[in-house]
Amino acid sequence: MEIDLEAERLEILKRYRSLLRAAKRVETRSDKLLVRKALELAVDAHKDMRRKSGEPYIYHPIAVAHIVAEEIGLGTTSIVCALLHDVVEDTDISLENIKGRFGEKIAKIIDGLTKISNIYDPASSLQAENFRKMLLTMSDDVRVILIKLADRLHNMRTLESMPKHKQLKIASETLFIYSPLAHRLGLHAIKTELEDLGLKYTEPDIYESITQKLRDTQRERNRYINKFIEPVKQALEKEGLKFNILGRPKSIYSIWNKMKKKGVPFEEVFDLFAIRIVIDSASEYEKSDCWKVYSIVSDYYLPNPDRLRDWISTPKANGYESLHTTVMGPKGLWVEVQIRSLRMDEIAEKGYAAHWIYKGVSAENALEEWLNKLRDVLQNMDDNAIDFIDDFKLNLFAEEIFVFTPSGELKKLPINATALDFAFEIHTQIGYKCIGAKVNNKLVPLSHQLVSGDQVEILTSNKQDPKEEWLNYVITAKAKSFIKAKLKEEKKRIAAEGKETFREFIKPIGIKFNSANINELLAFYKTPTLVEFFYRIAINKIDLELIKKFVITKGNIDHSSVPTPDKTSFEQLVTNVRGKSDLLVIGDTLEKIDYSLALCCSAIPGDDVFGFITQNEGIHIHRTNCKKAIELMSNYAYRVVRAKWTSQELIAFLAGIELTGIDAVGIVNNITKIISNEHNINIRSISFESNDGIFEGKVMLYVHDTNSLTELIKKVKRVNGVLTANRIGS
Repeated sequence: MEIDLEAERLEILKRYRSLLRAAKRVETRSDKLLVRKALELAVDAHKDMRRKSGEPYIYHPIAVAHIVAEEIGLGTTSIVCALLHDVVEDTDISLENIKGRFGEKIAKIIDGLTKISNIYDPASSLQAENFRKMLLTMSDDVRVILIKLADRLHNMRTLESMPKHKQLKIASETLFIYSPLAHRLGLHAIKTELEDLGLKYTEPDIYESITQKLRDTQRERNRYINKFIEPVKQALEKEGLKFNILGRPKSIYSIWNKMKKKGVPFEEVFDLFAIRIVIDSASEYEKSDCWKVYSIVSDYYLPNPDRLRDWISTPKANGYESLHTTVMGPKGLWVEVQIRSLRMDEIAEKGYAAHWIYKGVSAENALEEWLNKLRDVLQNMDDNAIDFIDDFKLNLFAEEIFVFTPSGELKKLPINATALDFAFEIHTQIGYKCIGAKVNNKLVPLSHQLVSGDQVEILTSNKQDPKEEWLNYVITAKAKSFIKAKLKEEKKRIAAEGKETFREFIKPIGIKFNSANINELLAFYKTPTLVEFFYRIAINKIDLELIKKFVITKGNIDHSSVPTPDKTSFEQLVTNVRGKSDLLVIGDTLEKIDYSLALCCSAIPGDDVFGFITQNEGIHIHRTNCKKAIELMSNYAYRVVRAKWTSQELIAFLAGIELTGIDAVGIVNNITKIISNEHNINIRSISFESNDGIFEGKVMLYVHDTNSLTELIKKVKRVNGVLTANRIGS
């Protein structure tokens, strides 16, 4: 196919003009010239590059710059960096070249963006290391992460051109890391879109089903919203308030989460849509006007007292301010109402970037406070990037509680935070020496969970030191990282003693203390690191006497005299699988590789699956919609191999069906008859419980593939009295 270069040149020009229109904060002539200069360099640098879709690569940096300008609201520096974000990584242009043309600040941000992409540690997850490096850079300049989020958003918007296994990996990373980070930075609109697009590729059938149902019910919902709004609108106009009322459905991802959490179908998710009332008020009247609107809404519709959220008096840590209430609307349906000012609305959609436009607000301090915490955590990280992400991610999506020091100072912590978390929040040394706490003047242990409104006094002792079990008492990334760092220090100290013990032991035997001998012993004793080896010696967990059985030649251990470990090592297994092919076929061709079906999701033929290489148990096969899939694909992408089913006609796989219904004579018999009459389906176990006229049942049976199971579930649902029938784990 011939490429029309002139048409592409005109398209680039059109997109550039659209970018300038979106860049509200690029006002001066010198700013516009800088953006133009960046575009020209990017166009020239990427001139021979194309994306998977076939379009010119330059469309991508322009699109990222457009998101940065319009959807996040950043200025000239960020737009220039977005246009140049792939130049140093993908072309011959050096960082020094960028620095000479655009200055040190822009070069530093691009360096941060480049470093994120260039980290690779084969001993850990590529994506986890990237994320850790990104956070390190972000603590210096938050624009690095904002541009990276814009980059990820555009990649997600154009993901359909990628092969399916890449779609799954990128979408899983997005749900696991990037959408929580967007949430933490207050980028609500971006977080929502990332979640919806993540679901589109990890659960395509569910995404399409909910999308179609939203389309089908759109006209009906619009009529309902208009009817709901009408009396509120008239009352607000009567009060002389300037306002805008928006009715919009909840995101597809949040609807799916609610369906899963409550175990209900789409039709039973009551608050499918939210009403947002945005008022145009002067800053000094914002709070009182929002409460005035709440009063008007509650005059017409009865509010649910358990669903009132006041984030105006105490904004969320990401700067979010709003009043939320859920009210009973017409036809007995719950409707969520969000009430906020224009300023609050822009901050809710665009996050911290919007705070920088509103000078003098406290939100900048909130961002700085969060970044300071981040710096603390990063300085005391455990070596394991995966653990770090797990700890850090816990705090990205967490709801918050508000607790007080004895002097009345307010501290924000994630929900379920403990007295020990609070101690580390006050000061690291107080955390290390904490022996207990007084909550509301009552003595409590370190593990005591705090609730909003608690007043906490920490009790300390100079004799106290962190212990391993403390990691079970805390949930904040800060507390976990400091405890791990301290335990690591202690472990190194004990390991130093073990090292001396080891030296003294091998001296009379005549074994040299060198790397070759040490590596032989690490493999023999199955210890992952030198520190661990010496630590185990110090605590008497290693029997050094076994070394005397080895043959020693000129001070070196004879390799042939060392028994080899029983199980194939992880590295060998990777070599075996990768050496043959990336394609893992489940069937006769895999008889030499140890594989098994993961118990967490019980895959059966017909399911979309992938293989995960474990350290000791061969390859586990997971369904792509397994609850662990997102974490495995995101954190351990290098250990994920593609998998597909071959013919399994003669093999039966265990699967389960959960049922609920109205208890009636003969209903169990009717259900088992349908199952037994199905071709080649055998029941392994069956259990039913009845309570107040409602039964719950579980049937475990052997099936050949998903089609036969789906057909069976459809027939069971038709049995009179059965309300729900679902595959276990779906």
